[in-house]
Amino acid sequence: MPTALVTGVSAGLGRALAAALVRRKWTVVGDARDADALASAAREDGFTAVPGDVTDPAHRAALAEACPSLDLLVNNASSLGVSPLPPLARYPLAALEEVYCVNVFAPLALTQLLLPALASGVVMNISSDAAVEAYEGWGGYGSAKAALDQLTAVLGAEHPNLSVYAIDPGDLRTAMHQRAFPGEDISDRPLPSSAVPAFLRLLDERPPSGRYRAADLLVTA
Repeated sequence: MPTALVTGVSAGLGRALAAALVRRKWTVVGDARDADALASAAREDGFTAVPGDVTDPAHRAALAEACPSLDLLVNNASSLGVSPLPPLARYPLAALEEVYCVNVFAPLALTQLLLPALASGVVMNISSDAAVEAYEGWGGYGSAKAALDQLTAVLGAEHPNLSVYAIDPGDLRTAMHQRAFPGEDISDRPLPSSAVPAFLRLLDERPPSGRYRAADLLVTA
């Protein structure tokens, strides 16, 4: 039975993907900072919960201990940063540092730690269109995701035995996306589960390492 580690699975895309993998008879280990929400999701969806913060080295070590062998790592846990989204000229640098810690340094640190267990497996890093488009207010989050995209590309070049993907899932109806638009109605955005088939397609077909958009994968499926 293949094993996956998915970070940030208490809600949103991470939870939808973890549940889909469990339905495919994968063993799934998932984490999140909200221990209660994580435990509830784990009971309902059937994955193993390891509560904690991916920026904490001790927690990352616990995740590695829970996954002595691994077929898939999904670095999904992310931080939007300050809400409402501020312009870069007024972005609090301490808050920006936290965004980079969650969105860039933690995924790389976890990948470094788990490389021996991954062998010829798959790494999926959650990107965003804000990584490649200049949207007002999105400079903090977007630049962090751009850095993650570049890390993903280099990891793919350095580890040809792995399939390493940066995936832009598109705008989804999640709590984090709502924080980006406080007070606005985002009910027109699709549910996180709508993007899951794109991830499963990458997992099944294993195209070359690189950056992919869920919308493109769903259109051509």
